[in-house]
Amino acid sequence: MHTLVGWHIEMEFEEHDGRTRAAAMVRLGDGVELRAHGYAKRHPTDAEQLRVGEEVAGARALMDLASQLLGKAHGEIDEAAGRPSYPLTP
Repeated sequence: MHTLVGWHIEMEFEEHDGRTRAAAMVRLGDGVELRAHGYAKRHPTDAEQLRVGEEVAGARALMDLASQLLGKAHGEIDEAAGRPSYPLTP
């Protein structure tokens, strides 16, 4: 099996006052870059666990990227078919 293309995904995290922000970016083979953000907030009674905040915020950013990728693919399918197609869902 040969790899036709690779995607490069970058994730960065910032934590401040019990809030975690994740920034995600993916570079696609066609040169398009998609960006997304995800957030998590620690409940005041929860123990401080930065890793958990990163996982929640990161997952939310990746879900946003997934939605954007589905939208991009849907638009390309419509364009190639010359007519509207069924929406792609996760």
